[in-house]
Amino acid sequence: MQGWSVLWVPGTDHAGIATQAVVERWLWQQRGLRRQDLTRSEFLEEVWAWKQRHGDEILRQLRALGASLDWSRCAFTMDPGFSRAVAEAFVRLHEAGLIHRDRRLVTWSCALRSALADVEVEPRALTGPTALRVPGCPRPVTFGVLVTFAYPVEGGDGLELPVATTRPETMLGDVAVAVHPDDPRYMHLHGRHLRHPFTGQLLPVVTDPTVEPARGTGAVKVTPGHSSPDLALARAHGLPLLSVIGDDGTMCPPGGGWLQGIHRFVAREKVVAALAERGLYRGTQDHAMTLPMCSRSGDVIEYLLKSQWFLRCREMAERAREAVTSGRLQLVPKFHEKNWKTWMDNIGDWCLSRQLWWGHRVPAYRVGVPSAGSPPEHPEGLWVVGRSEAEARAAAARTLRCPPDELQLQQDPDVLDTWFSSALFPFAALGWPEETPDLQRFYPTNVLETGSDLLFFWVARMVMLGQQLTGRLPFSQVLLHSLVRDTHGRKMSKSLGNVIDPCDIIAGASLQELQERLHHRLLDPHELTVATEGQRRQFPHGIPECGTDALRMALCSHNVHGDDIRLDVGTALSYRHFCNKIWNAVKFVLAALGPDFVPQPPEETVPQHPMDRWVLSRLVQAVGECGRRMEALEVHGAIAAVHHFWLRSFCDVYLETAKPTLRDPATAAETRRTLLSCAELGLRLLAPFAPFLGEELWQRLPRAPPAPPTLCLAPFPDAARLVGPVALGGGPQGGFRPPDTPLSLCVPPFPGSLALPQGGGRGGGHAGGGEDGASPAGHFPPGCCPAPRGGAVRSGGAGFVGSAGPRPPGPGAGGASAAPPPGGGARAGPRLGGGPRGPRHPRLPLPAGAGGAGGRPGPAPCPQPRPPASPRDPRGDPGGRGEPPPPRHPTAGTAPSLR
Repeated sequence: MQGWSVLWVPGTDHAGIATQAVVERWLWQQRGLRRQDLTRSEFLEEVWAWKQRHGDEILRQLRALGASLDWSRCAFTMDPGFSRAVAEAFVRLHEAGLIHRDRRLVTWSCALRSALADVEVEPRALTGPTALRVPGCPRPVTFGVLVTFAYPVEGGDGLELPVATTRPETMLGDVAVAVHPDDPRYMHLHGRHLRHPFTGQLLPVVTDPTVEPARGTGAVKVTPGHSSPDLALARAHGLPLLSVIGDDGTMCPPGGGWLQGIHRFVAREKVVAALAERGLYRGTQDHAMTLPMCSRSGDVIEYLLKSQWFLRCREMAERAREAVTSGRLQLVPKFHEKNWKTWMDNIGDWCLSRQLWWGHRVPAYRVGVPSAGSPPEHPEGLWVVGRSEAEARAAAARTLRCPPDELQLQQDPDVLDTWFSSALFPFAALGWPEETPDLQRFYPTNVLETGSDLLFFWVARMVMLGQQLTGRLPFSQVLLHSLVRDTHGRKMSKSLGNVIDPCDIIAGASLQELQERLHHRLLDPHELTVATEGQRRQFPHGIPECGTDALRMALCSHNVHGDDIRLDVGTALSYRHFCNKIWNAVKFVLAALGPDFVPQPPEETVPQHPMDRWVLSRLVQAVGECGRRMEALEVHGAIAAVHHFWLRSFCDVYLETAKPTLRDPATAAETRRTLLSCAELGLRLLAPFAPFLGEELWQRLPRAPPAPPTLCLAPFPDAARLVGPVALGGGPQGGFRPPDTPLSLCVPPFPGSLALPQGGGRGGGHAGGGEDGASPAGHFPPGCCPAPRGGAVRSGGAGFVGSAGPRPPGPGAGGASAAPPPGGGARAGPRLGGGPRGPRHPRLPLPAGAGGAGGRPGPAPCPQPRPPASPRDPRGDPGGRGEPPPPRHPTAGTAPSLR
């Protein structure tokens, strides 16, 4: 509507961990099969079949919401083209020395049997003993306690060294006990050894300045296989590395033993009991602690030693930090910048490996030489990286100086972290690494809008990889919206039954329908019971039908820059009533115009009656406020301005005052022109928020030729073009528009208008006016024109993509954009995402799949409220009052279909 060429690419990622977990659960419930019962290719076939059945749900919701996406460019991270981009990125980063393989402690989810990134760990603060359910454990486990036991000192003199731990089961992996070198309590034990009560191994007592004497007993058990600080200490002292917990969370002590195969938290109880039997247990006390939890499965995180692929992030993080501090990258709201800088300053290497089958397999190959085995300089074997096996084989042959046919290559069975491929989306979706026309035109993008919880999961990684691989920031502005929660402020969760499908708000759903869907979800019996009861309490009468536009405006009405959003269906219902209000207001306008009305461009309206000028000034104020708020990415303020104009200024005040003036022949013509100007420009202002209602009503209004075929191509109102220098005080008659004045809408100054010239009176009169600021047409009745606040209307464009004035070609919101044509208005040529347009649908409610012309296709359910049919209109009445829809004006012209 502002003339920009904008691209919004739809796409989804493959959600590696979540999708594989759901498919595995489905296979177990439906067929009694585990993933290990199938080959890798068979399991992947099941995942692709699942994706075909359920993978388009997000896209279906976007279509129902009327999102102006270019569906011809829809991207999926597992598509062949995208997969080539992922392999290319991995190879380039490896060649740059940023990706390397190392054996380190990784955050591990035993429930998922996979490594996780650090940002996928949720710390849970415990103030004392807390019982929690852990996946795979038969009974609740108590955390938040500190267990003290003693190690006997070797030598038979009865000495012992007490240690305190929250993880007594890991003592089977202890390789030493560390004390501070200056701690007087343990100086006599320096250089001594302790006897392990279960394995019989001798454990050295080592001294290290990092030990804190005031914590616990002052002696620290060293378990390098399950603790990062212990691993650093063990490597500093040359101690061996032992792991006693397996990938599935069961015990696997070296050489087996009495705890082999027992769940780690069941083993905890057995270890404490065995210590007590040997007289080494010294007690338990309450202990405040932070428990690391898997955000995916709810499991307690373990730290396991694994050989994985890591991405060095330090240099990339420094450039990402500089982008924000220099202002090249703006985070909105601004308070996120502090967290951004802190995270970038403390960033570590990113573990890319995931022990899954669904995802992009790591393009790395382990090389074997049958005649000689692994090369001595590569104890784990030689690893080579390549875009294909042939490329990797050639690289290995060059390294080992042997014929390629003699080599055996085995690809790494692990897959890459889903966030790695998602971080490539801004440029991979446009054809990278090839220099495609889309990439040259639309990259870098302008605006990214996403949830604030994805700042580090996704945004930071897009910025780091975008700069590293393309040399440019992927976007210049990021709008981070607050988290959307339920009415009570709880996080939406399927297990709680408080997840709201937007399509249910659009089309409505009974409680029975909601609960039937719960039974089709893969929930365990306990979760199903809790979710069913949660739905019954939250939606006792189901969800009422509100329509697409009502839901869009309800979502836009929340301040996404502040606290979490509490989504209430009642808010959408109130905006449904607001849609009905607009419907009836336009119906009144059409009835007032009559069949013989000859329309003029609404921008040329120059009223003289005080109320006509007053309502147009309110319209200018709404346009200016909407533009300023949209430029600041404050969508809630923009929708508030539009809502206030339609409801408070136009419907509540002006329509009531217009009724007597329409009966007066001297003022009727001017009132009709003002009614049409307000309705037509008001619908343009409403279009971004309520495209379905706006398009349907706009098509019924009379339009002076030439007129755009659809509201989507009508110029968006711009305050800078609605109020000009003549309106700001020129001319003896208060600034009425001469024929050659280049103004779109001229509103003469009067009490309450926004056109306050310098030196004008407090009421906003013409230049040099007196204290009262009276206009030539006289004063308003008391109470009709409140005193203005502030000065003249601030110029500037409305919308997400800069100002409406001429701009050089450059990126647009979410893609590239070109400058508007001179004089504003719609650009010539095809619109991205457009399509053929046919005859207009004759009435509301719109049919399923209706949307704004061109950019809003899709199988949306009925986007507008559909109250029960009345005797006067058996087909249903969108106005909600048992009245037929407003007729199309004879001069409205031919309208496109609302696909």
